[in-house]
Amino acid sequence: MHHKVVICGIDTSSLPKCTARQMAELMQQVKQNKPQAREEFVMYNMRLVLSIVQRFTCKYGNSDDIFQVGVIGLLKAVDNFNIHLGVRFSTYAVPMIIGEIRRFLRDSTSIKVTRSMRDTAYKALQAREQIENTQIEDASLEQISESIHEPVSQIAEALDAISEPISIFDTVYHDGTDSLLVMDQLSDGNHSEEKWLERFTLKKAIKQLDPREKQILFLRYYLGKTQMEISEEIGISQAQVSRLEKNALEGCKRYCKE
Repeated sequence: MHHKVVICGIDTSSLPKCTARQMAELMQQVKQNKPQAREEFVMYNMRLVLSIVQRFTCKYGNSDDIFQVGVIGLLKAVDNFNIHLGVRFSTYAVPMIIGEIRRFLRDSTSIKVTRSMRDTAYKALQAREQIENTQIEDASLEQISESIHEPVSQIAEALDAISEPISIFDTVYHDGTDSLLVMDQLSDGNHSEEKWLERFTLKKAIKQLDPREKQILFLRYYLGKTQMEISEEIGISQAQVSRLEKNALEGCKRYCKE
């Protein structure tokens, strides 16, 4: 009796099975460029891909994407397999499928990272795993640095570069009735309630000024012009510009204090 198990949209109980002898005969036909044989051979080895995909989906998710990449690895293995090597196809194919999936996971991060930095990061991860297998504490950057002979700063930068970015909508805490999101813990000093009130008050204060004073503040502080440039532009003396600017600023201060 076959139990239905669906992985990546495929019912594993419906996948065909093949003996080692049949597999060898099919591969002979594949090498004779028979398309039907190639298609059948791939289907017979789909279980192999699915078994490998399961190793990665527990950690990375995206089982459908990983499965498709695994199939690409399988196809490459089929096309490159040498029947004269004297080894089983699965022995040859498994490393190729795993390698294809790992390349996909490495290259599909949201932020593109240079190859040298990725290499440093993966060396650091391997070193960290080896170190933590021999001690209770987490491996320090200094220990990893000593192990792979790379500067601590470079290791920290590389590990940070390959870290998956998180969404501001990711849940940090959930107690069954309420959730705390990442965005709830973020603050922006430029857009705090206090800053907003200050800007709102200043905007209302400027509205109380006469048109000439508003024009001078706009030219002076928004466009960054000098008093001399403003005097030439609107046709009054620099002394008048200075007086009007001073009156405008004092008027804003008085309004904001009220």
